[in-house]
Amino acid sequence: MGISANEEPLGKVFSTDYQFIIPAFQRAYSWQVSNMLQLVEDLEDAARDPDHPYFLGSLILVGGTDSTGRTYQVIDGQQRLTSLTIIIAILRDLEKDPELVANLNSLILEEGNRLFGRNAEPRLALRERDAAFFRDYVQEGNLESLFDLRDGDMESNAQRNIVQNTKAAYDALNALTDDERRALATYLVSNVFLIIVVTDDLAGAHRIFDVMNMRGLPLTASDVFKAKAISSIPLPDRDIYGKRWDDAIDPLSDDVEAFFNDLLLVTSPKSGARGPVDGFRIRVFDDYLRKSTAAEFINTVLVPYSKAWLMVNRPHAFDLPAEVTDWLVALNDFPTSEWRPVAIWALTNVGGLAENAGDDNGAAAGAMTEKRRRKLVKLLTALERVTGVDNLARQSSAMRRTRIVQILKDLKKGKDLDKSTGFAIGDEERKIALARLRGELQATGTLKKLLLLRANDQRAGARIIRPRNINVVRILPERIGPNSSFAVWPEATRDHWVDRIGNLVLTSTNEQLIAKLDSYTPRAERILAQHKSLKYPLTAALASVRELTPDVLERRQEEIVHLIAEYWRIRFDADKVDLTTLSEDHLARGGGRAASGSKRITIAQVIGAGLLVPGETLIWKRPRLGQEWIATVTRDGKLQLEDGSKHSTPTAAARAASGTSSGAGLSVWRRQSNGQKLSDIWQEYRLKMLGGRDGSGDPEAKRGVSGK
Repeated sequence: MGISANEEPLGKVFSTDYQFIIPAFQRAYSWQVSNMLQLVEDLEDAARDPDHPYFLGSLILVGGTDSTGRTYQVIDGQQRLTSLTIIIAILRDLEKDPELVANLNSLILEEGNRLFGRNAEPRLALRERDAAFFRDYVQEGNLESLFDLRDGDMESNAQRNIVQNTKAAYDALNALTDDERRALATYLVSNVFLIIVVTDDLAGAHRIFDVMNMRGLPLTASDVFKAKAISSIPLPDRDIYGKRWDDAIDPLSDDVEAFFNDLLLVTSPKSGARGPVDGFRIRVFDDYLRKSTAAEFINTVLVPYSKAWLMVNRPHAFDLPAEVTDWLVALNDFPTSEWRPVAIWALTNVGGLAENAGDDNGAAAGAMTEKRRRKLVKLLTALERVTGVDNLARQSSAMRRTRIVQILKDLKKGKDLDKSTGFAIGDEERKIALARLRGELQATGTLKKLLLLRANDQRAGARIIRPRNINVVRILPERIGPNSSFAVWPEATRDHWVDRIGNLVLTSTNEQLIAKLDSYTPRAERILAQHKSLKYPLTAALASVRELTPDVLERRQEEIVHLIAEYWRIRFDADKVDLTTLSEDHLARGGGRAASGSKRITIAQVIGAGLLVPGETLIWKRPRLGQEWIATVTRDGKLQLEDGSKHSTPTAAARAASGTSSGAGLSVWRRQSNGQKLSDIWQEYRLKMLGGRDGSGDPEAKRGVSGK
């Protein structure tokens, strides 16, 4: 068995040297949105320090022995290769410079070259079931068609993961400036490295995987720090401080790296950049040892802050005041964690842990005076508010950390919370957040649940004690049958409401138990079946709704928007204008930057912008198969096929015309007049209308709400 290992930059990995194939025995693409966003944020952070490379782990490959010498089966690394391909495809889609578009495209697609015997093909081929889907929508640049997909258009969980991760990464990268995205792309190809481990034997590859991932206990960063610190302490005291270090660090278990990253920001809030744990040693630990002693570091920094970090992440495990516990639980609801450094600073310096570093957990908590408690609760309340608004507005990780850095600087200067620029929320931020809340809710399941929890708490006038299991489900399902009570609703109206917060509800019922119930009455009965669901007033209110109508959903939507706006105090702007009374379109334009991200664009919106004309003809040709279909744009924002059937999305029309699940709708339909693809028209709309470049906004944002 031959083995080779080389360190390669991504620009080399995604080149003609490698053709990656995911073998059938591998698991499907399984990364979730949280994994994708973590990768995007880590790469963004690393790119801000272009002088330092970023190591992305190893790939274990089998192959390189075919006629081309460049085809490899991926044994370990599929998730990263697939996610990196998605990121590069998004950078390509958002790029305006044709030369850079071509450069990025070459990382994803191998251009054919007959002289070298190379066929045109993607550099990465997924498992057979998902390969065509990934190629059609991501690798070949049909992201607008991907945004147009519904849940029923996807045939596997891997395809759903591809869609959700692409949308999430698109939203994150769309928040960057053109220059920031170009800097990221440059950093990716030159400074992001992988170790490529190649063997010609499949069994050998699995043994390598086992050794690299299952065996051995390498030294952790904490081990290195500890050795450096303890060795600088006088010999008679080393055992004492060694034990003190272990007592502080051991309870953190696998969270040591996260703790040191948070501690780095707390002790040295000079920038929002994150980095590997080694950054702590370089920036803080070495500096501290030059100015003071390792013993003082352990006593005044490591011990109290590690205890605070545990309290922040496991509040119920400590005897904290009830209100403090409640706010820490609320902060842990968020899918992001940039807020943690402020929380551990607050517990240490406001809550009094720094003064009780030598006490046990109970004594430290019990020593908190009433004055400290009130001040701590006020600070945590303010922290939860800005974290909530930033998450709702989908601020980038860098923007969220910039706020945290400013808060830490203000706190260390002793500024009052109401005078801290870090805790301030401006009118633009309020409008962006409310525009997101009023529109199609492009958020993770975690954030949707959090928003409904906040709205129910506000409605109840107190924090509701949560059942062990609580889920977010739709009242109006995404997929309905011909006998559904919702079948009489206009398709555009169903499409408008299905992903808005007014259509979401908290329940102890599992989504799978109501998936096949497509009429209102049986769905409502199942949602309300368990008494625990009735703890939530917005859920309990369904008991009085005999028939669900668009007007009922409109009232629910307005109520939930009001409740969340009141909870986070973003209802009124500086001029006392009630922002909750403004339309989604008005808020999006007033927010000063695009609020759309990967938001699905409707045919009606494109017609309203004058980019499509009712009555014009679209055509889809498949010359090799001798097939051709024609669709007509209707005034009510649909595509009508020759058989008279109407469809609300290009993808739905394409599937109905061909009778198959193939075909990225926006890329197959073309204007008969000039051959222009719908995907190009949709992209023009996204850039000009949703991007706010011409200040015109979305003229059709509210069309179809009542079905009239």
